[in-house]
Amino acid sequence: MRSRSADGERGSATAELAVALPAVALVLAACLGAVQLGAQQVRLTDAAADAARALARGESSGDAAAIANRVAGRADLSAVRDGRFLCVTLGADGGGVLAPFRLHAESCAVAGGA
Repeated sequence: MRSRSADGERGSATAELAVALPAVALVLAACLGAVQLGAQQVRLTDAAADAARALARGESSGDAAAIANRVAGRADLSAVRDGRFLCVTLGADGGGVLAPFRLHAESCAVAGGA
């Protein structure tokens, strides 16, 4: 025989799950977005180093931009000569839903290096 209190709790686990599931999904989405931004930052840093080395070897800025875009996707390139160093700064959007986030990376290479 069932008690009346057991009938009053019927479906409570389903209701608790329905309330908690969107919060869990939101936290998971935020974590995945952070991982995606981190991976994009690493690609951008690698691309800045590659572009700085290319420009330091004497390649054109178009070639350096092509190298950077191949490694990091679409990125804005700016280069500055600072004494014997040639420094490259790349900037790119996070992409997709993370487009409002702007990422930057800078790398320098010795000009005239082999």
